[in-house]
Amino acid sequence: MNSRSPAAENRASIERNAWSSYFLESRRPTVSLVFVIPILLIYEVGVLLLGPQAMRNGADLWLRHFLDTIGFGQYFLLPLLTVFTLLAWHHVTHEPWKFSPRLLGLMLAESALFSVILLGFVQFQGRMMEISQLTVAIQSAEQLAWAAKLKQVVGYFGAGIYEELLFRLLLLPVLTILIQGMGVTTKKSLLVAIILSGLFFSAAHYQVFTSVGDVFEWFSFSFRFVAGVFFAVLFTYRGFGIAVGTHTLYDVLAVTIQGG
Repeated sequence: MNSRSPAAENRASIERNAWSSYFLESRRPTVSLVFVIPILLIYEVGVLLLGPQAMRNGADLWLRHFLDTIGFGQYFLLPLLTVFTLLAWHHVTHEPWKFSPRLLGLMLAESALFSVILLGFVQFQGRMMEISQLTVAIQSAEQLAWAAKLKQVVGYFGAGIYEELLFRLLLLPVLTILIQGMGVTTKKSLLVAIILSGLFFSAAHYQVFTSVGDVFEWFSFSFRFVAGVFFAVLFTYRGFGIAVGTHTLYDVLAVTIQGG
């Protein structure tokens, strides 16, 4: 027997509808765009201010190299294409062109929650593998100077944007479609694509793919693979904005903890 009053039932129903609305609206490409624009601006402006000392991530370099190869080497073209891709995606989905500012705070809180969960996992993984230090890129144990840390933080804002753009927004749907073309069901295709994108994401951090990459190491590879799968699942079920926010906040938290 339900002892709750009609007023209590009504409040509960309103709360459920509010959360359902949030989870739906926060996945929309235009909302993701508004959410990630500050991250994009911090990275691009930070790179311009830091000049040659700026730390770029591999995804940024690869995308810019591809554009340069086909004759589109203008500096601001990549961020503009990022914006255009999200707008085009929103147009294709026929979602309403509306946005509520209240979503931003909730999306930031959700991203922070997921980044802390991922941070807890890498600490757990480190202990299980008897690794005494939390790492993101398997660096030395020395304290990072603030100038070096600033360069890393700016670089991680770029990683949050462009790695999610390359490996989740662009690669994941392509892999899913290709696997479906082999006669695999939609759910299995998505599962395999998520796993493959996680493997590509992890492998892309090493010297076999980029001259500035890390030396291969099983601990970092396994964590990055799990992180890649984690981000792919977030992208699939929570949208591009939450994936970017979680990726960026995790990197920033990790380098802050690492640097003391």
